Amino acid sequence: MIMERNMLCWCGSGKKYKKCHMTMDERLLALASEGHITPPREIIKTAEQIEGIRKSAKLNTAVLDHVAKHICEGMSTAQIDKLVYEYTTSHGGIPAPLGYEGFPKSVCTSLNNEVCHGIPDEDIILKDGDIINVDVSTILDGYFSDASRMFTVGKTSARAERLIRVTKECVELGLTEAKPWNHLGDIAYAINSHAQANGYSVVEDIGGHGIGLEFHEEPFVSYVTPKGSEMVLVPGMIFTIEPMINEGSPDFFIDEENGWTVYTEDDGLSAQIEYMVLITEDGAEILSK
Repeated sequence: MIMERNMLCWCGSGKKYKKCHMTMDERLLALASEGHITPPREIIKTAEQIEGIRKSAKLNTAVLDHVAKHICEGMSTAQIDKLVYEYTTSHGGIPAPLGYEGFPKSVCTSLNNEVCHGIPDEDIILKDGDIINVDVSTILDGYFSDASRMFTVGKTSARAERLIRVTKECVELGLTEAKPWNHLGDIAYAINSHAQANGYSVVEDIGGHGIGLEFHEEPFVSYVTPKGSEMVLVPGMIFTIEPMINEGSPDFFIDEENGWTVYTEDDGLSAQIEYMVLITEDGAEILSK
């Protein structure tokens, strides 16, 4: 739809287009003419949508906090799944992974050499020295949210602690590049550079994603692309920053039996921390982490 200056803005703000998104749209058109990848309007969230997504994200963070209070040595990953399901549903939400493309559980629990998409199981018991990623995704009133944390079990090795620390540093450095008129590649470059400087690798073919109105939306968020590449960032975009950092090779394989769990090819440790962020007028707001 072609917008005229005095029409009500497409975002639903109730403001005239010239007072709302016209300047941003003109800048995006100019960037597109120069060959930059620009976001389609449908992934730029309105104020009403952002408010709903914030509420979902608040519950998502609360679920992770609930897990943090209870996770311990000797519990099964199925018990983590139960914690997530019961807390989410008792607060009016729905665990987004449950049934998603056939995924059988309410949360992903990925241990040690598992890169992502670990399936909770009664027979998988947390033991001293384990590291585990708990990836929680929530639907509340139709709005989606997503974040993950790393947890250590008992006394972990210095090797594992360092991997987790550097992974968090990677996410924080990526966050500093998440601001209007930067590119997704700026986030990727900050993350990949720091990982490599510390002797680690970044998984290339699995990345972050847009989120809010659906579980997975545009854009795909890579963490290995060059600075200045990929989609331009503008206020109203919501996506995840969730690099998967391997201590060895970035290569992986998927469990043939369950079709979901991703393992490091060389059996090395892997860590992942996920923030869900909103691009604002002057930076990024962390919605869930």
